[in-house]
Amino acid sequence: MAEHRQLQRAALLDAARSLLTEGGMEALTFPALAARTGLARSSVYEYFRSRAAVVEALCEVDLPLWAAEIEAGMESCDTAADRIEAYVRGQLVLAADPRHRAVVAISALELDEAARERIRAAHGKLVGLVIQALEDLGHTQPRLTAALLQGIVEAAVRHSEQLAAAGAAPESPEAIADAAVAMALHGLSRA
Repeated sequence: MAEHRQLQRAALLDAARSLLTEGGMEALTFPALAARTGLARSSVYEYFRSRAAVVEALCEVDLPLWAAEIEAGMESCDTAADRIEAYVRGQLVLAADPRHRAVVAISALELDEAARERIRAAHGKLVGLVIQALEDLGHTQPRLTAALLQGIVEAAVRHSEQLAAAGAAPESPEAIADAAVAMALHGLSRA
């Protein structure tokens, strides 16, 4: 019975990912989850009490996977500068994923503060991935620099989202990533 529940829960999370990818946060509804999984709507409530609970479960499962993707990209690099570039680009690729965007939107609107704090802590672990690369580059304050580097990544993500929301012809994702990497590696003098 426990295995069946785990399989049903996994199916619901897979359906949630698909709905978020296809239609953003508006698409993630309990009737849609039920339809995608073949469960009765009331059965969905047996697994998740709210849409926020679905998002929190997605974050618990997906954030470590996304961090592992970024870490794998960094580990494939030969130099510290290349690892930092992989760190920045990896996060920007993930942030552009429609599922990530929808999860962020739902998190901001529907999750309680404790859930948001758990998600922030999981995101904070990403910063730890880049500290060694910064030490290898000779930074005397690698933890502070890592936190500031994360700020560059977050600013690049916000810039992309604001352009998309305004319907403006945005810079290409590559151009935004290039600018973020240049800022991270060279500061203002060469960005």
